[in-house]
Amino acid sequence: MNMFDQITEAVIRRGDLAHLALFVWASGASALLAMTLRDLFAANRRFDAFVRELSLFNRRHSGDPT
Repeated sequence: MNMFDQITEAVIRRGDLAHLALFVWASGASALLAMTLRDLFAANRRFDAFVRELSLFNRRHSGDPT
């Protein structure tokens, strides 16, 4: 029996289904937040790379020696 089954059985034995439902909801919300932040950080890295490439392109074609 895995850990989640043991936790679920203990909660059901105590008759505290509201706490189990709240835990499942909070876990799901936290997982969605983690996935959203991961995607946001990845998008930020891609945008930063794009801006750097654009800056490099502009420097090469503007005649600016820096």
